[in-house]
Amino acid sequence: MDLGKVATHPLQTTAWADFRREWGNEVFDTKYGIIVVNRLLPTGLGLGTFIRGPKPTKQMLEELAKLGKKEKLIFIKLEPNVLKNNADVNLLHKAGAVPGKTLFTPTSFWIDLTKSEDELMKSFTSKTRYNVRYARRKGVEVVEDNSDAAFEKYLGLTRETVARQGFYAHSERYHHLMWKHLRKAGIAHLLVTRHNKETLTAWIIFHHGDFIYYPYGAWSGSHQNLQPNSLMMWEAIKLGKKLGAKTFDLWGREEGKGFTKFKEGYSPQVVEFLGTWDLVINKPLYYLYRMGESLRWPILHLKAKFIKPTF
Repeated sequence: MDLGKVATHPLQTTAWADFRREWGNEVFDTKYGIIVVNRLLPTGLGLGTFIRGPKPTKQMLEELAKLGKKEKLIFIKLEPNVLKNNADVNLLHKAGAVPGKTLFTPTSFWIDLTKSEDELMKSFTSKTRYNVRYARRKGVEVVEDNSDAAFEKYLGLTRETVARQGFYAHSERYHHLMWKHLRKAGIAHLLVTRHNKETLTAWIIFHHGDFIYYPYGAWSGSHQNLQPNSLMMWEAIKLGKKLGAKTFDLWGREEGKGFTKFKEGYSPQVVEFLGTWDLVINKPLYYLYRMGESLRWPILHLKAKFIKPTF
């Protein structure tokens, strides 16, 4: 299966499929894209995810359901790379799909990279423009550095960020494997900000087709008064233009979060995707699974209050 002909997102590329296989998942290549499966040992049953796939069709949903039955999947979670529209919502309902627990936020921010640098800068809030220029005046520099040393620094900053802010992050092994496969494919780029030779922030940027994406970022707790992330976002925008991308997807939007407010300073367009849908294959087991999930998540949130996440 040539995923290059159907993939509209980095998470549907051959590189991502190879990464997930080495990580330990089963991955099924279909003519519509890749299905990543987590097995529930020792039952042999599985949970499928079809993330950022194409616009759903009746034929596609029927074939996915057949695959699900054959491979003993309880359900396949769909998060199409398609903006919300009533026709697709109705189609999903008719196919037996139900709204599911989200993996990606249903809305995101897009920045139009077809605009000139001057147009983009003028569109930012006055505070954001000031912060970008302030960082530059204070000697902060942004470079693309895809070296092993820079990546290890990124991991160190991620460890520091997790400890400081108390959120859950993928493991070091996960990041190593992701970087190995997506860097080799030319999808992943590492940007770092430095001040007096000290690395302050590190972002991983994905590039695929007409889009660039900002999935991962980490930063030091020191020197944030120099506004390194403000300059980083501007330089990421310039990198996207250099790579020929037309749109910068900021990889999610969550109301009330501080980093969402930071992104809003760049005056992006808010877009809403089709959302998260579970294509149910085994109804009795699906509802048992959902019941278990409804109990599991409050326990995890409670645990996080007393035990700090580690990286």
